[in-house]
Amino acid sequence: MEQERLGGDIVENLRIELPERVDRIITILQNHGYEAYAVGGCVRDSVLGREPEDWDITTSATPQETKALFRKTFDTGIEHGTVTVLMGEEGFEVTTYRIDGEYEDSRHPKEVTFTRNLREDLLRRDFTINAMAYNKKDGLVDIFGGIRDIRTQVIRCVGDAKERFLEDALRILRGLRFAAQLGFCIEEETRQAMGELASTLGKISAERIQAELVKMVVSDRPELLRDAYELGITRVFLPEFDRIMVTGQETPHHMYSVGEHTIHAMKNIRADKVLRMTMLLHDMGKPERKTVDGEGVAHFKRHAEESQAIAKNVLKRLKFDNDTLNKVTRLVSCHDYRMPAEAKNVRRGMNKIGEDLFPYYMEVRRADVLAQSMYRREEKVKNLDEIEALYREITRKKQCVSLKELAVSGKDLIALGMKPGKGIGACLDSLLERVIEEPAWNERGKLLELASVMNNEENGQRA
Repeated sequence: MEQERLGGDIVENLRIELPERVDRIITILQNHGYEAYAVGGCVRDSVLGREPEDWDITTSATPQETKALFRKTFDTGIEHGTVTVLMGEEGFEVTTYRIDGEYEDSRHPKEVTFTRNLREDLLRRDFTINAMAYNKKDGLVDIFGGIRDIRTQVIRCVGDAKERFLEDALRILRGLRFAAQLGFCIEEETRQAMGELASTLGKISAERIQAELVKMVVSDRPELLRDAYELGITRVFLPEFDRIMVTGQETPHHMYSVGEHTIHAMKNIRADKVLRMTMLLHDMGKPERKTVDGEGVAHFKRHAEESQAIAKNVLKRLKFDNDTLNKVTRLVSCHDYRMPAEAKNVRRGMNKIGEDLFPYYMEVRRADVLAQSMYRREEKVKNLDEIEALYREITRKKQCVSLKELAVSGKDLIALGMKPGKGIGACLDSLLERVIEEPAWNERGKLLELASVMNNEENGQRA
């Protein structure tokens, strides 16, 4: 590749394939005498060979000058210089070069000043890898060494790390998240500033914390939570994690602390938000439930119940949606549910856990086991393999495991002469239990006959 000198740094003159509409917006601005570039994450991802999620444009044109050039625009943050330009049905954010004023809340500048200088705009950005700009005319503008840090796989703040984090405390968590997603390490000065200013994350909204946490947890390196703990970051928004990191597990079944077991369990499961959050929270109740017997062996009786309560509190505190909260808490509550590998036990487990979550439950159980010690591991894995085979067979045969699949309904029992009320529900539960034990019983005639006998017995007892 050719090289050029820009702003005192030698940078690679690489070519980025801009989307046609992005290039058109940039070209229109340039043709009217303004500077314009694709900027930030889209440039970083393009350099890394990743597909950008969106394309942001920065320009020397003021918001009003930008609006005058395009037929369809709307104001999305005009006080901060941002106008959305519509091209067809697609919108692109075009933001004027700006200098941020003093930050008073670790989040928003008290004022912004528009500038015609690209360097001043890039200087206010968080990390060097996010402070690069590109257009076809000038190529890559990399004043602060973003290419260098991509090449050496480093997360480094632009300029003074403390200043960047004091401007927006969420950048502390974003830096860890980028490291987790990209497989980069964190430059020492940046890392030190993260630890010193971790407490400022307390000023950040739960929604923004949640978004960064989820991205980190579902990355290829969820173990970066360990770094967040060591830097005092989790203490601010997830103190429950700090507690499990210092809780030992003195039992043959484990070789890690609860926290380290949790980290390994997250790494053992696919990168799905519900599954990774389940593994993060599945053992949060262990510190509260820990006891040690006379031989020095630790026990954690009913820890799943305690973990479910803690998971619910954490997910509510971090403003997770109700669907995620419901699924994660259900999985946490049953993560330690075990069964001998027999078809009737699997059907009962499917009924108890729910047909929708049973496949998730199996993934959770396997991730949990693989994060334990080698003690009886072969036996545990064999049990899970056999349960999965039985589950596939039960599903293939469409065997009944819930009331909705039962061959009779409450209306059938009323037609049989039973009185509406709790007795109907109890009878259906009994019939379902019989069918779970033996699927061949799920025939309308057999179940009505059995229900009739049960009803007569009930009436006889009352008489």
